Amino acid sequence: MKYYEYTFTLSPSSVDAQDVLSAVLAEVGFDSFVPTESGCNPLLAYIKQSDADAEALEAALENFPMPDTTVTYTQTEMPDKNWNEEWEKNYFQPLLVDGRCVVASTFHKEVPDAEYRILINPRMSFGTGHHATTSQMLSEILATDLAGKRVLDMGCGTSILAILASQRGAREVLAIDYDEWCVENSKENIELNGLDNIEVRLGDASALVNEKPFDIVLANINRNILLHDMAHYVAVMRSGATIFMSGFFVDDTPLLEKAAKQHGLRLLRCRDRDRWACMAFVKE
Repeated sequence: MKYYEYTFTLSPSSVDAQDVLSAVLAEVGFDSFVPTESGCNPLLAYIKQSDADAEALEAALENFPMPDTTVTYTQTEMPDKNWNEEWEKNYFQPLLVDGRCVVASTFHKEVPDAEYRILINPRMSFGTGHHATTSQMLSEILATDLAGKRVLDMGCGTSILAILASQRGAREVLAIDYDEWCVENSKENIELNGLDNIEVRLGDASALVNEKPFDIVLANINRNILLHDMAHYVAVMRSGATIFMSGFFVDDTPLLEKAAKQHGLRLLRCRDRDRWACMAFVKE
C-alpha cells in the first residue's frame, strides 16, 4: 500500500498547534502522525495515496481553527520501509499507563514491570498508546470491570485497546477497522500477545448489522465519524452498556453529549488531557 508523506510547518509552532493540525488532517484521511515532542516544526503526516484529496486538504487548511497560525507543507511519495525499524530508531518508547499497564515492542530491551504488558509492533498505523486519546482510553479500560464482558473496539488501529480489554478479562472482543493495514497489524499484535478471543474484521459501522449486543464499546476515532456512526454503535449496545469515546477536542464535548443524549445515552464522566477529551456514556 503506497503512502504520501507530508511535512507540515506551522508558524508559530507549538504542541497545541500540532495537536489541532493532527485532528484537522485526520478528518481528511490522514492516519499517521509524527509530531515533535517540543512542539517545534515539523509535523510529519501520512496518508494512503488512494485517500489523498488535494482539494479537501486545501479546504481544511483554509478553515484551520487557529486563525493566528499559518500552515505550509510539502509532499513526497514514501518508499517502502521497515516501519518497525523506523519506530525503534525514532519514535516509539515504552509507555507506562497509570502505573499498571506498559506498552512496548519486541525491540525494547528495558521495559518497566507492570500488572499488564501489551506488545505492539506498529506498522504505519497510529496506535502505540502515546497519544492522549489512546492513553485516556487505556486508563478507562483499566478502571472498568471487563470480566466476562463482550467488547467492541471500533477503529481498532493496532488493536491496543482490544488487547488490554482481553487481558482485563473480557469474554470476547470484536475489533473493526476499515484499513487493511490496521487489520493485518492487529492480527499480528494479537498473536504476539498470545490471545485467542479477539476477532478482527475489515469494515466500518455497517459491519455491525445483525451483530450480537455488546456490554462495552470502545470508539477512539474522530468527531465526525463518531457523530455519523453513533446510532450504529448504540444499536448493538445492550441496556446498561457503556461506550467510551475519544478522538476529539474538549471544545467538541457539548456536541458529542448532545448527539449521545439524542441516541439514549447518558453521560457518566468526561476527562481530558492535552486538550483531547475522552467521554463515557451509559445506554439507558
